[in-house]
Amino acid sequence: MNETIKVLVVDDHHVVRAGLTNMLDAEIDIKIVGEACDGLEAIDKASSLKPDVVLMDIIMPRCNGLEAMKKINEILPNVKVVILTVSEREEDLLEVLRYGATGYLLKSAQINEISRAVRMAAAGEAVLSPNMATRLVAQFREKVEEPIPSSRESEILQLLGGGLTNTGIGDRLYISESTVRTYIHRLLTKMNLKNRAEAIAYAARHYIVGKTVKVPVFWVFFFRAVVVDHCFKHRFDQLDNFFLD
Repeated sequence: MNETIKVLVVDDHHVVRAGLTNMLDAEIDIKIVGEACDGLEAIDKASSLKPDVVLMDIIMPRCNGLEAMKKINEILPNVKVVILTVSEREEDLLEVLRYGATGYLLKSAQINEISRAVRMAAAGEAVLSPNMATRLVAQFREKVEEPIPSSRESEILQLLGGGLTNTGIGDRLYISESTVRTYIHRLLTKMNLKNRAEAIAYAARHYIVGKTVKVPVFWVFFFRAVVVDHCFKHRFDQLDNFFLD
């Protein structure tokens, strides 16, 4: 890119802003057009200065980098935001990417890495700190390698999480109890679960938690009484939380 890249530096620490400004201004093709000490000032200065790239921290007073980035993207969709932070948390990386950041760098990065990131962002290219990119790939690989239950296995897991016995699951799915036992055995092996209790816990995490089920209190206790009457050998301690959450 032959044109000068206009950059807005945003950080709540004056020393950090001054250091970045001095070092980046020394680059022939980069010009620091302004500084901001928090997210609110960043929004105002981005609106008036219209930089090509905003180099911004996440944790700042009054308005953090995520909130500022969301607003800047709304009013100036062509401006590229590169996050420069101390946070090495994968959650922060994923969140800023969802908010529309073009890059994510750690403050331990060398000045040549930062200037390169500014140029790449201005050109519309995404940039990540090498170690954060490695973590992102590792996390993605873990998700890809996690075993996925089949549609029938998912049905059985949901029914397990709902507290049904093998007989109850068989009746619901119109299969024999021995077939249900076979499916559960395969599930335990496939999902690396030790026993039925872990399968129920897995079902609670993946199939029950997050669903909104509201019923009157009377029906909760009526349902529990009926279930316990027919399946007294099993515990249903989690039913109150499941239906009343």
